[in-house]
Amino acid sequence: MHSIEVPAGVIEYSEAGSGPPVVLLHGLLMDHTLWDRVLPLLPEGFRYIRPVLPLGAHRHAMNPGADLTLPGQVRIVADLLDALHLQDVTLVHADWGGALFLTARGLDHRVARQVILPCEAFDNFPPGLPGKMVALAVRLPGGLQLAARQLRVGWLRRLPLLYGQMARRPVPGELIRRWTEPVLSDPGIRRDLLAYCRGPFEKAALIRDTEALRRFHGDVLVLWSPDNKVMPLAHGRRLAALMPQARYAEIPDAYVLSMLDDPEAVARETGTFLTAAPAAKKPSQDQDSR
Repeated sequence: MHSIEVPAGVIEYSEAGSGPPVVLLHGLLMDHTLWDRVLPLLPEGFRYIRPVLPLGAHRHAMNPGADLTLPGQVRIVADLLDALHLQDVTLVHADWGGALFLTARGLDHRVARQVILPCEAFDNFPPGLPGKMVALAVRLPGGLQLAARQLRVGWLRRLPLLYGQMARRPVPGELIRRWTEPVLSDPGIRRDLLAYCRGPFEKAALIRDTEALRRFHGDVLVLWSPDNKVMPLAHGRRLAALMPQARYAEIPDAYVLSMLDDPEAVARETGTFLTAAPAAKKPSQDQDSR
């Protein structure tokens, strides 16, 4: 693992390959290992960067006083791209939708293309039953630790309130243990996660910031899983309709974490997108507003 300093603190990341950068993101209480099954199947000729965002499975607590609310987390992604001096990034979203808001905040100048797997969007923050469970846990004393311990119990993990609607196939116990160890063992990590989860999620602002993606004119693949019950199918299609250069595709027989349920299909669709020639740009009245 590598690490780099951004204003909020130290961010760890792994990287493999060389070429145009592809940055693969993850969700709450997850880390870069979410992509372990997909990474070996992706095409050569790209630099694959997998950061560990401060969303509860990170190993280094952020600086005291760092803004870890949703807007702060969006800034951390932008700061990371800046710190690594990346250009023409393909940004891959999964589960956590915060980085979709780079465009709304004028921070997407390093992003050339995007791949959007099932993730939070519009007013779906926090998402579905698992999101409601987290929202409840962070308001109870010791709730985060209790929820993390429940995730470690196989039969509990498969309940709809936990991971039953996140992955169609059981998530390996060793992966869950890795993802939950920091929040169970480090008060600083718990502080960071609480700062995010207790931050404001104002519905009208979330919708407005998602719809700002109509100003993004790079190529986009929206790769949704129609069988999942956490990230609405309508949101996937609506995201694809927003962006001038977006293409919509589906991974059937998968839930939110399609990279675990069907890594071959995710790698095939993503690889085809990465190696395709850029689409011809369409004229847009929004072009001058970027």
